[in-house]
Amino acid sequence: MRKLKVVHYGIAHDHSAVTLECVRKYPEIYDVVGLVEPDEHIRDKYGSHPTYQGLNYLTDDELFNRNDIDAVLCEGQELRSVSDAQKCIDHGLHVHLDKPGGIDYPAFEKLMYDARQKGLTVQMGYMFRYNPAIEYTLNRVKSGVLGQITGIDGSFSCLHTSEKRKWLKQFPGGMMFYLGCHVIDMMMLINGMPDVVIPFNRSSGCDCDGALDSCFAVLDYPHGVCGVRVSAIEVNGYSRRQLVVSGSGGTIEIKPLEQPTLIRESLLPYTEGAGWADVSHHIFPGYLPGRYDKMMLEFAECVCGKKENPFTPEYELDVQKVVLQACGMEI
Repeated sequence: MRKLKVVHYGIAHDHSAVTLECVRKYPEIYDVVGLVEPDEHIRDKYGSHPTYQGLNYLTDDELFNRNDIDAVLCEGQELRSVSDAQKCIDHGLHVHLDKPGGIDYPAFEKLMYDARQKGLTVQMGYMFRYNPAIEYTLNRVKSGVLGQITGIDGSFSCLHTSEKRKWLKQFPGGMMFYLGCHVIDMMMLINGMPDVVIPFNRSSGCDCDGALDSCFAVLDYPHGVCGVRVSAIEVNGYSRRQLVVSGSGGTIEIKPLEQPTLIRESLLPYTEGAGWADVSHHIFPGYLPGRYDKMMLEFAECVCGKKENPFTPEYELDVQKVVLQACGMEI
């Protein structure tokens, strides 16, 4: 596979530095040409991160006047990233776009449509798609072992500072937009598009300036409901991040989702005569070299034409639609 020339566009996203750090681990695959960050305030605030050192800043004109760039990693602030990506698509560049796809659904729809028309890849930065526990669960669902899926419960919380929780106020749905998108994506990989989405997003009132930092949403399906819980004010919330998938044939619990990733599986045949006993057993999730590695290696394959992006524009648009509905927006 040929070496790709890439530019890192935007440095305000929480995943910006770690995504670039991952890419720079693979110099035989990625040649990082430089950074673009049009906002000087953002450059002053985040530009000193060690990952960005040794890279030169380019202007939009310097980026788009070159003809040797293959792809751009769009890691700008969440409300700007789609417009950044659109500029890159307009200039014929493949895009890795960190999640979620903004708050302007028609703009995101145009981005995905234009990319398809030009034969360009847009990879969304939902890294849990590549988590071995999620992959294991998807395989069990597809094989029929879990039977009819009757419910999924997901929790993806943490304990943020007051300043960070106030920062959430800029987003519709607050924490549901910011991190709930991960859980929604995982649920839709397993269960598809829900019939109805019902948001219950609230402010804790704990020194957060009214931001929606304690959120819940129901995804309603014909055979059961799924619950998405995300909080920015949950003590030990990170370690309690989990996904529980229940079906007529068994249940899989992933808790925590990472560091370490632990899976317990319970299958119906093991429950006979077991009464109230715990009949679950541990499953080894498999080796994970890093949180972002498999995603960024797949992106390179897609850009080089060695692989088709497994996540279609239609799927990405459905996920974004449900995310915004869970944030209380009408689409």
